[in-house]
Amino acid sequence: MVLFSWMTPYSDLKELKRGNIAAGLAMGGQFLGTAIILGVAAYTNTSIWHMMLWFAIGYVCLLAVYCVFDWVTPGLKLSEHLQQGNTAVGMLLFIVYVGMSFSISSLIV
Repeated sequence: MVLFSWMTPYSDLKELKRGNIAAGLAMGGQFLGTAIILGVAAYTNTSIWHMMLWFAIGYVCLLAVYCVFDWVTPGLKLSEHLQQGNTAVGMLLFIVYVGMSFSISSLIV
């Protein structure tokens, strides 16, 4: 989760302490998306090394989702809206993370 935290210009933990629901939703989506990818990688691989490899690949893809989503929505600065507490953007990011983690997981062998 440190890598996700580095991608945002604000401190995720400070926003959570402040009661920012939007940041909490986005962070929850990151956690759930990561857990889905890890679970599928563990379930589909018998070797710990293959599991770690596929999890790493899936996790990098999930990290790229934020960058790509931010890029394809030029009129919407995700980090600014999350920092301001825009719950709609937080919920949208939650769904994007979870949905993409299922898509990414379907490619794990």
